[in-house]
Amino acid sequence: MKHHSSSCSHILFPASVIFVLAILLLQVQFIRSQEVEEEREFDYMERSEKGPQQWGKLKKEWAACNNGGMQSPIDLSSNSVKLIPKLAELNKTYTSSNSTILNRGHDIALKWAGYAGSIHINGTEFFLQQCHWHSPSEHSVNGRRYDLELHMLHGSQDGNNKIAVVGLLYEIGQPDPFLSKLEKYIMSMVDEEHEIKIGVIDPSEIKLDGKNYYRYMGSLTVPPCTEGVIWTINEKIMTVSSEQVKLLREAVHDYAEKNARPVQPLNRREIHLFEPNTSN
Repeated sequence: MKHHSSSCSHILFPASVIFVLAILLLQVQFIRSQEVEEEREFDYMERSEKGPQQWGKLKKEWAACNNGGMQSPIDLSSNSVKLIPKLAELNKTYTSSNSTILNRGHDIALKWAGYAGSIHINGTEFFLQQCHWHSPSEHSVNGRRYDLELHMLHGSQDGNNKIAVVGLLYEIGQPDPFLSKLEKYIMSMVDEEHEIKIGVIDPSEIKLDGKNYYRYMGSLTVPPCTEGVIWTINEKIMTVSSEQVKLLREAVHDYAEKNARPVQPLNRREIHLFEPNTSN
């Protein structure tokens, strides 16, 4: 910062500007703190000393991974679902923004640098920060795991640092158009931990088809397994090609080719299924 230079020491920034800048800085720091970026700190191998069963023992601040009562992912079992027919469609507004694709070792992620839009849940606005992929899917439906799962991570700016994740499940079929746009970048970073600025990407190209969705309270699915995350899982199963799934697996490190955390206990949580079409 240059506010100490003599040439501009007489400039006073309005309090409103300083407040907005501070909020933006805190928001960036908050999102960065939610998901572990350094993949060597944990892995997905069952019998590994850093595997999912051990995550909560690796660091004190990761204790929720083993001790939490609202962990994700879960099985979206029809026996646990409560139908909510009169609630509205997912209120979302996304917009194009500069983005960077990263190989984080344990997954491939796409991060937006500026405002990329938001979703509204229960009166709170959650701003889109990044998306990433898990293969096979982390959530299951009536015991079935699908071939791929996309997570869109959002954070609030209301001082409460709330998190909301929108999830999409995929089965093998036609290629996913959004992934198709990114394939050349992913190919260039196979087994390499680096990032590529790829310019403006419109997150609305991630097709959240279908108006029905599951909603429940859970956690991040990677350390520190932070709880209190609002999950919204699109009920409609999308398609992805086997080549696209293979590319995502080849790009990450060997231990993360299958980077899905095991399903966690429901612990009497309610799963809501919103079906706005049935309200008429």
